Amino acid sequence: MIPGILIVGNFLSHSEGTRSVCEDLAVRLAAHGRFRVLTASDKPGRLARLFDMLATVWRRRRDYEVAQVDVYSGPAFILAECVCAALRLVCKPYVLTLHGGNLPRFAKRWPQRMRGLLAGARLVTTPSRYLQEQMHPYREDLRLVPNGLDLSAYVFRQRSALQPKLVWLRAFHQIYNPSLGPKVVARLRREFPDITLTMIGPDRRDGSLPALRATARSAEVFDRIDLPGPVSKTEVPLWLDRNDIFLNTTNVDNSPVSVMEALACGLCVVSTLVGGIPYLLSDGQDSLLTPANDEKGMAEAVRRLLKDSALAARVSLHGRGLVESMDWSVVLPQWIDIFQSLLPSGSKRVF
Repeated sequence: MIPGILIVGNFLSHSEGTRSVCEDLAVRLAAHGRFRVLTASDKPGRLARLFDMLATVWRRRRDYEVAQVDVYSGPAFILAECVCAALRLVCKPYVLTLHGGNLPRFAKRWPQRMRGLLAGARLVTTPSRYLQEQMHPYREDLRLVPNGLDLSAYVFRQRSALQPKLVWLRAFHQIYNPSLGPKVVARLRREFPDITLTMIGPDRRDGSLPALRATARSAEVFDRIDLPGPVSKTEVPLWLDRNDIFLNTTNVDNSPVSVMEALACGLCVVSTLVGGIPYLLSDGQDSLLTPANDEKGMAEAVRRLLKDSALAARVSLHGRGLVESMDWSVVLPQWIDIFQSLLPSGSKRVF
């Protein structure tokens, strides 16, 4: 009988327009055919999602042998705590996957809760060296497994002589500082009158999107900003390929898939130097890095790329090389090994 795996995380691509790493993992595992894959949850509300996760853990307990649970900071941490308690109740081994640039700060605030959660897992994985280092005090044997990427979906085009076509791809939320984008455009518009910035992503309704529009109007660059909203995962490579420079304006970050997607397409990445970014990117090699919320510094980095074709060509080529090790052909076997190692020698039936 084919063993079952329960993947617990945010499966919200249909309701919120963003596809999580756990969704990709579930699809890849199911397509591989070695496991039966169950998922939870796609409910849009946090409370409804929690109830659905717990109900799935209990009601489907005879249909899976191993579980994987995503761990985020803030209120989402409670979901992981509750789900793991339920998994222990039904005697299921589980692996935790740590996410989010804010998780180390949250752990310092709640160290006992963090240690307690991590201690109950058979294995804890992290997609970045940043979280592996920062979360080491709470559990020492963290395993690094990068976020997977289907490189075949991203046509690489090495950039050199760049056009002033910028793109941004995140959710509109204050932690991603989207208003920095139009400020950068405003600093460059006189020198590069054809400059444009496409900003793609769902509105998290915390006031960031209206603030961005107000900033763009105040800076007199609203006509240079395109806001298409969220796009599907399959459309992302097409949107990226229309542009040459990727802006990552975030104030908090870990190992963003959107940045890896941009690198895979050959875009030149200009990013803030926060959280896990310096663990992922190298300034002057595969990207240009600037301090957080530094519109002058980010504008100057964009200017350098537009003026220096040799620099742009190097950054573009090295960026693609960086993500080669993150292809699903490399990452999926690591997950298969993890789940195989957690399978009980003889599946214990409960209740």
